[in-house]
Amino acid sequence: MKIAVTGANSSVGKNLLTRLCREQDMTVIAGVRSERAISDLPKNSSIEPVIIDYDNDSSLEDALLGTDFVIHLAGILIETKHSNYASANVGATAAVVEAAMKSGTKNLIFISVVGADPESKNAYFRSKGAAEKLIIDSGLGSSILRTPILFGPSAAGSQAVIGMVSSGQAKLLGGGHYQMRPLDIDDLSEALVKLCLNPKEGQSTYELVGPESASYRDIITKTAEVMDKTVTFGSIPIFVAKIGAAVTSILKGGGITPTVIEVITQDEVVKTNADSAIGITLTPLRETLKKMTTPGE
Repeated sequence: MKIAVTGANSSVGKNLLTRLCREQDMTVIAGVRSERAISDLPKNSSIEPVIIDYDNDSSLEDALLGTDFVIHLAGILIETKHSNYASANVGATAAVVEAAMKSGTKNLIFISVVGADPESKNAYFRSKGAAEKLIIDSGLGSSILRTPILFGPSAAGSQAVIGMVSSGQAKLLGGGHYQMRPLDIDDLSEALVKLCLNPKEGQSTYELVGPESASYRDIITKTAEVMDKTVTFGSIPIFVAKIGAAVTSILKGGGITPTVIEVITQDEVVKTNADSAIGITLTPLRETLKKMTTPGE
């Protein structure tokens, strides 16, 4: 089986590459944007790195040629001077869809987010919803996987939690009372492998979240217990944070914006978790916290 992965040098991408390489007769095309990114990829004979340019149709078509699946991981939550939601989330997805159709790839898996909606008032959720619509309208066989915050040793969400616990102080937006359903990054990789090995006809949209709901404040408390540390909490009113983010992001041309604050403080709620439908067993939250705080786990 031949699988192409975009955003292969992300924390999710590298974890997925490592998991895919455990399968027999597997070739993984690891799509990255630069030579420098290639050096950061796992080393395995099954991995074939390739530099892709979402503005260059031929580079994408060449990368996807002969693939059974393309797993599109690339995308952003935080905009910069050089990358915005329109280009990174919508435009890149459009380019991948077109390349998949031209190269003959019949199956596409897209990592979206819980809350994605093309009609959302939030620009990030709207961009992810627009990307989902592009895939659905293409007619390609597809699996859209909406995910929550991801926890793993190198995941950004985990590093933020560990950083606060290590410092002993956590200043949380709105006191950190919003509900989260953290998903173990290993569980996401397992789900993606299952979707590739057991493809379903047509198009499916799944919501895959962790097995337990907890407030962000409680997650930090549990992480502190695992790390045998104590942490004191402070609170930043969300409206104050939004005002500060609006000013700072304008001055910097990117970064944390009111849009991002809305995303990270929204309750992660799903109607039906897709673990059973996909065929995976979810990792308990405390075990995930142990893994993400223990080097080498």
